[in-house]
Amino acid sequence: MPTISMFYGILVMMYFKDIDHHQSPHIHVEYQDFNAVLRIPDGELLSGNLPPKKLKMVQVWMIIHEEELLADWKLAVRGEPTFKIEPLR
Repeated sequence: MPTISMFYGILVMMYFKDIDHHQSPHIHVEYQDFNAVLRIPDGELLSGNLPPKKLKMVQVWMIIHEEELLADWKLAVRGEPTFKIEPLR
């Protein structure tokens, strides 16, 4: 699972060919002992949890990078390499 971005201790990842479990474009997020799956593009929490401030940071980052996330999703579901996305600054 490639890491597509990392900021403030948050890892944002996307699995290759990961279309069956959540049925929609999504990212996987890890922060310390927390794991979550958020839907692209609206940032809805599909599973897991994150501290509220970290969740909001990821959701804001998703809004900023919506087009890039959707482009990476299209690559990932075909099993192709994804591109890194700028971190939240």
